[in-house]
Amino acid sequence: MTHPVMKAYLSALSTHSGPGMAPLPLAACTDMLGLDGLGLLLSRNDHPAELVQSHGERTAALEDLQQVQGQGPSLDAAHHGTLLLLPDVANLTADRWPGLPAAIEALDVHAVFSFPLRIGVIALGVLTGHRTRPGPLDTDQLADAVGLADTLAQIVITAAVRPEPARIALLDEPGLHFAEVHQATGMLAAQLDIRSDQALIRLRAHAFSHGRPLLDVARDVLARRLHLDRNDTPPS
Repeated sequence: MTHPVMKAYLSALSTHSGPGMAPLPLAACTDMLGLDGLGLLLSRNDHPAELVQSHGERTAALEDLQQVQGQGPSLDAAHHGTLLLLPDVANLTADRWPGLPAAIEALDVHAVFSFPLRIGVIALGVLTGHRTRPGPLDTDQLADAVGLADTLAQIVITAAVRPEPARIALLDEPGLHFAEVHQATGMLAAQLDIRSDQALIRLRAHAFSHGRPLLDVARDVLARRLHLDRNDTPPS
């Protein structure tokens, strides 16, 4: 049975009549789902799902890590619309996201659960939670998480078709969490006269090879503290 407080949240989200989307109580949702962090990622056009709201001290780092490596549960769940339950990251096989499980564990994250936001064939994003200890979600927690993700998908698709002036993004802060990555990608593409996707690969490769968050690398490029040139060839 769905948690009564969660039912109230779902009802509030579903009946919200104001502009944009009703604010998500991610901190309370995280507690009720027995998680240590929760992140909402939304897809924009053909771009990968991107973090727009988060709770938990490791959530942003977990999503940044997946952005750097270009792989992971959040990205797969959002792209393929597949539910991914990883109750123990240590049990992942070596061929599943090579190099990523150890990096996730280095964040002291040991369980990850990604719930896709999808309406039919339309991929809208993903709701990803994590724990600092291994272990599965219980039946009620799983039902609550699936219910929340399904309701969010309905809310997102409804908000997306509203007139532009009526939209208010669901964000902790103005702009996407990785907005500076997009800005740095554009700057680097112009500097090197390359495509944006090639510029993003160079940013990710630098972050990966130096063990740094992608967001930090982007900020250094924007502040002109880091200069990448054509000799900084990304690894194959």
